[in-house]
Amino acid sequence: MQRRSLIKAFTLSASIAAMGMSWTIQAAETIKVGILHSLSGTMAISETSLKDMALMTIDEINAKGGVNGKQLEPVVVDPASNWPLFAEKARQLLTKDKVDVVFGCWTSVSRKSVLPVFEELNGLLFYPVQYEGEELSPNVFYTGAAPNQQAIPAVEYLMSEDGGSAKRFFLLGTDYVYPRTTNKILRSFLHSKGVADKDIEEVYTPFGHSDYQTIVANIKKFSAGGKTAVISTVNGDSNVPFYKELANQGLEATDVPVVAFSVGEEELRGIDTKPLVGHLAAWNYFESVDNPVNGTFVEQWKAYAKAKNLPNYQTAVTNDPMEATYVGIHMWAQAVEKAGTTDVNKVREALAGQSFAAPSGYTLTMDKTNHHLHKPVMIGEIQEDGQFSVVWQTEGPLRAQPWSPFIPGNDKKPDYAVKTN
Repeated sequence: MQRRSLIKAFTLSASIAAMGMSWTIQAAETIKVGILHSLSGTMAISETSLKDMALMTIDEINAKGGVNGKQLEPVVVDPASNWPLFAEKARQLLTKDKVDVVFGCWTSVSRKSVLPVFEELNGLLFYPVQYEGEELSPNVFYTGAAPNQQAIPAVEYLMSEDGGSAKRFFLLGTDYVYPRTTNKILRSFLHSKGVADKDIEEVYTPFGHSDYQTIVANIKKFSAGGKTAVISTVNGDSNVPFYKELANQGLEATDVPVVAFSVGEEELRGIDTKPLVGHLAAWNYFESVDNPVNGTFVEQWKAYAKAKNLPNYQTAVTNDPMEATYVGIHMWAQAVEKAGTTDVNKVREALAGQSFAAPSGYTLTMDKTNHHLHKPVMIGEIQEDGQFSVVWQTEGPLRAQPWSPFIPGNDKKPDYAVKTN
């Protein structure tokens, strides 16, 4: 009896072990991809579409055979616009879910939250949103714009005759690192152009702020001192009450143009844009750009939104961070194919110099040393239908300057990735 029990126990344990091996082999047949975006809270208005774009891109790659013969398996988490939770979810993705790469974050405070985790565990993060620069990590690839690829050209445009010859600047932002650092750079830039501090006003509001009545009234008062433009680094769902208040108080673009760095087609969905016609946004892509690659991209997104029955799919739009997400995933996939592995160190090396024909109409290149894309700059004017008409753009892609020359000491910093801690 004892011998039979031992044989049964051995057989059972062997079966369990075989099942475990089978599961491990099956798991190894996919490449896990982490998606780290707020699907709830104040940033959900902007980030949910990036999650959906990532899933669409993964489906597209899988339909073509995957990467190195393996299907991509998305692992989606919701850090809920909670900055410490971003770090917890990043650690979960890298240690528990064992993802090979993560696409995510919007705000710089969320990126700063996860950065130590990616550097500690040697993970790989693709960050798809314009930001303030002043960072160059070996564990991050930045597919959004640095200040010289968005903020500086936008202000130069506002100062030009075509942009309204602005002499005074109202810097309005959400109170965190991206707006404050960007405005520090812009203040220094404006000083270099002869603009005095008395002609620069700087105001910040918390995340989720909704009462812009007094602020818009103050913008109107400030504009009485001369030709004024508003530089908006307001993020998330606060943009809805801000733009509504502009309309309520009749502040039109012909009087005081607003150029936004974090408002695109997605944020304008659901807002009556008729009173906002003429206000501006600076990005590296707009849905309205007319070229065959973008035509296919927009059609593909709208069909995906309908097929997946996404909320308000009838009005589905593309925008700049969605394009950056799409480009980033494809570039990573190309690098994995080139490296023949998902090993972070080898993929990092393979990413240098990768290029991709982007929906913007330009071939974008990953810089060989600084982990940023070379990107074109476009300034768009809001139209009645919530789209943007491109009123100015660069001739070609610009190389990013992660270390702004308008911050003292940056000229001594290396032009290659270095760990932050």
